[in-house]
Amino acid sequence: MKKPAYLTEETLKTFILSALNEDLQGGDHSTLATIPENLIQKKQCLLKEDCVVAGIELAEMIFKTLDPSIKVDVLIPDGKTAKAGDIAFIVRGKAQSIMQAERLVLNCMQRMSGIATLTQEWDSRLVGTKTRLLDTRKTTPNFRVCEKWAVAIGGGTNHRNGLSDMIVLEDLHIDHNGSLTKAVKKAKDYLKKNKLNLKISVKTRNLSEVEEALKAKVDRITLNHTDLSFIKKAVTLINGKIETEASGDLTRDQLKDLAATGVGFISAGGLTQCAKTIAIDLESIE
Repeated sequence: MKKPAYLTEETLKTFILSALNEDLQGGDHSTLATIPENLIQKKQCLLKEDCVVAGIELAEMIFKTLDPSIKVDVLIPDGKTAKAGDIAFIVRGKAQSIMQAERLVLNCMQRMSGIATLTQEWDSRLVGTKTRLLDTRKTTPNFRVCEKWAVAIGGGTNHRNGLSDMIVLEDLHIDHNGSLTKAVKKAKDYLKKNKLNLKISVKTRNLSEVEEALKAKVDRITLNHTDLSFIKKAVTLINGKIETEASGDLTRDQLKDLAATGVGFISAGGLTQCAKTIAIDLESIE
């Protein structure tokens, strides 16, 4: 799978170093005090639940960041469906290093696999349609890069990564400026003044605002509504001229009906907010 644009080597390295520092700080004194420096250990990553595996590539990066001499033999790559009892990878190296990286590896894999599994379940309901499933910014602080990566591994599509990636005009932006038209004009003037090339998306609450957004020539119209009748009317009115997105406390049970309206994207915060953690463990095999 091609990595999303935000998954740069620098971004991942920053995350890994920060997370390792949070856990290790002054040192893993329990391990340093009782485990010989030259002891070599071999462990297997055991999946205890059926899931879509995610976080394998990250796990290898974590091990290698802590100790480049560690060897990881990947048996199940990211994005593959696995069964309880399957072995995702085998890791071999200094026992001290493996033990110091183990909890971070498991925390990331358990969370990411849960998100990837839920995303695939939601996305499977859109098979045969042209509608794509989006995540949101409703993510865990300082763990967004991994959660969005997990969505992509599960077959979903990433929305903007942060506030600087796209202009999204919501109710407050629109109401403060008196109208959607005025808010869009200010956004376009701002982009021109600052020489920025960003898409403009607007959230609409009624058909009148949809018509305004069409005239304002924005890049995407978000239908911030759960009323299927409204969404269908809005999509018909837009008629493919501009990207469309359905948003607003949507559930997996609504996905097929929403896709049937012809909407281009469905964004769901539940992909990262409601995913359960998958049980995964590292077990010694030597």
